[in-house]
Parts: sequence; C-alpha cells; structure tokens
Amino acid sequence: MRVRRAWLGLFPAAGLFVAAALSLPILTVASSVFSPTEGTWAEFVRLVLPRYVRNTLWLLLGVGAGTLLVGVGTAWLVTAYRFPGRRACQALLLLPMAVPAYLVAYTYADLLQYSGPVQSALRAWWGWSRGYPFPEIRSLGGAVFVLTFVLYPYVYLLTRAALLEQSPVVWEVSRTLGYGPWATFLRVGLPVARPGIAAGLSLVGMEVLADFGTVKYFELDTFATGIYLVWFSFGSVTGAAKLAVWLMGFVLAVVAAERLSRGRRRYHRPPGAPREARPRALEGPGAWLAAGACLLPPATGFGIPGLYLGWMAWVGGDPLWGPTFVRLAANTFTLSATAAVAAVLLSALVAYGLRLAPTPLMRLAARVVSLGYAVPGVVVAVGVLVPFGWLDNVVSAYLRRSGLSTGLLFMGTTFTLVYAYLARFLAAALSAVEAGLSRIGPTLEGAARTLGHGPASVLVRVHAPLMRGSVFTAALLVFVDALKELPATLVLRPLNFDTLAVRVYQLASDERLMEASTAGLSIVLVGLLPVLLLDRAVHRSRAEAVRPSSGRPIGRASD
Repeated sequence: MRVRRAWLGLFPAAGLFVAAALSLPILTVASSVFSPTEGTWAEFVRLVLPRYVRNTLWLLLGVGAGTLLVGVGTAWLVTAYRFPGRRACQALLLLPMAVPAYLVAYTYADLLQYSGPVQSALRAWWGWSRGYPFPEIRSLGGAVFVLTFVLYPYVYLLTRAALLEQSPVVWEVSRTLGYGPWATFLRVGLPVARPGIAAGLSLVGMEVLADFGTVKYFELDTFATGIYLVWFSFGSVTGAAKLAVWLMGFVLAVVAAERLSRGRRRYHRPPGAPREARPRALEGPGAWLAAGACLLPPATGFGIPGLYLGWMAWVGGDPLWGPTFVRLAANTFTLSATAAVAAVLLSALVAYGLRLAPTPLMRLAARVVSLGYAVPGVVVAVGVLVPFGWLDNVVSAYLRRSGLSTGLLFMGTTFTLVYAYLARFLAAALSAVEAGLSRIGPTLEGAARTLGHGPASVLVRVHAPLMRGSVFTAALLVFVDALKELPATLVLRPLNFDTLAVRVYQLASDERLMEASTAGLSIVLVGLLPVLLLDRAVHRSRAEAVRPSSGRPIGRASD
C-alpha cells in the first residue's frame, strides 16, 4: 500500500518538475525586466523601438483583416452552400498549413521581383519600360499578403467548426423570415461563429508575432528581427531579453483580447436539434464563383509556391544533393524525432500527474508550460541562452579549479536545441495527450487497481493502448513543428550542424532560391502528412456526430 501511495505521489511530482523545467525560458525572459542594461539601451529605445512597435501593429492588423476575410468567407461558403467540388475544397483549404511562411515568402519574392518571371513576361508582352508601376513584394504589404494566405486556415478551420456545431434551425428561421444569403451571413452566421473567429484570430496573431523568416527576408523591422539584431549585431543579451519581454507583452495582449471578446456570452445547441446542416444548393454562375473563391486561397498559399518549388528543384535543385543533403535531412529528422518522442513522454507525465492529482498547483503548472507555444522561437532561444550560459560558466569555473578544462557543456549542443523545442512545442503534445486521457473513463482505471496494478502499470497497460491515436497525433504535431522551426534552430544549433530549415534560410538569404528549393520541397512534403490526417479526422468526427446510435434521437446525449 505504501508503494502504491508513493507511485501516486511520484507522477504529480514528476509532472510539476517537467512543467517547472520547461517553463524556465519564459520565466528567464520575464525576469530580465529587473536586469540593468547598457548605456546605449535608452537611445535604442528612443530611436528604434517605435518603428518595431509600429511595424508589428500594422502587420498584426493587416494579417488579421486578411485572414478574417478569407477564413470566414470560405468557411461560410463550404458550410452554408453546395457547389461543384465542395468536398474537395474543404480539404484543399487546409493545405497552406503544410508550408512554412518563409518558404512562401521566398517563392513569391522570386516570382514577383523585377527580374522574376512575372515582371519579365509583362515587359515582353506589353513592351513596358523600367518606369511602370508594380507593387513591391518586399514590403509591409508583401508580408501581409504572404502571411494572410499561409495563416488563414486557422480562422477557416475554427470558424467552420463553430458553424457546424450550432443548430441549423437558425439558418432555416432566417430564411423563412425573408432574409437573403448576405443578411443571413451578417445577422446569423457571424454572431454564431464569433467564438471560433476570435480563437482563430488569436492563433493568427501569435503566429504573426512568432514569424521571423518572412519579415527578415522582406527587410521589415519587427520585434522578432529586432531581438536577433540586438543579440548578434550589438552583442547585448540583456537588450535582446528586454525586447523579448515587449514581444511577450504583445502575445499576452492578443490572448487577452481573445478572452475579452468572449465576455459572458455562451453558445449552446438546443437539445434534440439536428446535427447535420442542410446547405443551400447553388446553381449557374454562382456555383462556379463559390468554387473559385474557395480554390483561390489554397492555390495562392500552397499551389503556386509548391509548383514553383517543384519546378526549381527539377530544373536546378541543391548542388549538395547526395551525401551532404542526406546529412542535413538526417540532422533534421533526428532532432524532430527526438523532440517528438520526448514531448510525448513528458506530456504524458504532466497529463497523468494532473489526472491523479487535479490540484490547483498541478493545473497552474500545466497551463504555464503551455505558454511556450504562444511565445516566438526567438524569445525561447533568448530564454534558453541565459540560464544555460550561466550554468556553463559555473561548471567550467568549478572544473578549472580542479585542473580540468571542458569548455561549453550545454550551449551549442543538440541537447539545448531539443530542450528549446520542448519548451516551445510541448503544449501541442500536452493538449493531444490530455484529450486522449479525458476520453478514458475512470472505471477501467479502477478495475485495474483492484487487480493489483499500480499507477505506472495502469498507464502502460491500460491508458497507452487506448490513447494510441492521441499519442500518434501528439508526436506528429511536435515533429512537424520542430521540422519547420527556424529562429530557435538558427540561434541555438551546434557549430557546423545545419538542418533543412537552416539550409533554406541561408540559400534564400543569398538569393539562391533554386538551390534552396530541394530542402524547401522536402519540408513541404513532410508537412502535408499531418494536414491530410487533420482533414480526415475532421471529416470522420462530423460523420460520427451525425450518425444515430442505439436508436436514440440525434442530438440527445447517450447514457
């Protein structure tokens, strides 16, 4: 009995330790506000900081408005109407999630620059000279364009889910009252989907703040590029940490805005309401316009960049294709797989500890460790550098007194990089594992306990097999996120240790996009897997939701 009680206390304690360890980068950055700064910091704040704030705000507003228009519009079309290719559009609209924003930025910059194929073709066809007007892609507007068509799936997915979860009776009532399609959309659709829209926009805002590759390539000064500049160009870790605090303030403001937008409103489905909406059939030109409107966003955010990368990889490609490219792919796969496996194991400790001891402290620890997902990679990199650099100095000084010289033990190693991935992406794994555990009733756990199994045995023999799908989803999410992560990898990677993302960034920065296309296409192809699985999961969940079970009326909870 004492052994079982020890196990019961061990899992919550291990979960608290994991949460505390992975929250260290965030807490380190937050504590930097109390650190003294160099004499140039005041001048830097006066001269440069206003530009970072202004550009970041305009970028947030522009991308927010663009994703609102594209995401909500497409979600309403595929939910409320039937038109040719509707089911295919539901899947295609998710595809831009597979492409990192910096890859889309590189491809459009190459396509639309003065020497690119688009402007070259226009000059050849129309005989234009150098003075013709053409929008500059490497600008704030270009960054808004790229990020809008990469990030709109967040708004589309959550808005569509919110529309599907509500009773279709409201649409029927609106039609019987004489409201047309636009009036129904404005008076019924938008208010009903407000929670999903707000949640999607908050995710978009956090992704915009976390973006580094796009704004850096477009030479747009934001907080993400400012942190990198202050750190490496000015050599001020403290100044970079203070800028990171400002960026974290923006992130918290986005999260708080999403929470405040909810207010006290609640959106419930009436009991017994039918679960399957009856979309309105479109005919003639309207049907084809709806299909075109739903095909344009994925074509812009995935189709054109993907085809252009594929063409460049076929025509030119990376000259290092062979042993060097295999080494880069192996580095990327090893780092991502290690982070994925570690994230699943650690999230299982936190989630299972919370299940065994749902105390306020455990709940707080689980929420704090989830903040890392909302914090940009460059901020996590700053938070990792400070404590591990201090630890290296302490260990090195201690060993030197014993006559040993070891150099850096932690910084510049793959261990530090994997730790940064875990601090950044554990929340994705934790949410999936928690969802899997919540679907397992306590009766199975109680039956296993009566048969003499302790908590560890129950977790391995009962919970793990039943939540296999959730564990696979968690590992897949972390794997793809780590695969695409650029700023943390760029800052913390070991010397002469490159990944596919770093290779793409280095070649694209040197305007060698054709050579970067091979690594970029590899990232896109791997990123397609979770997107396709996500679409399949959404489709299956809707099919199960509308299927009657045991002869009970649809919409009534089973006993």
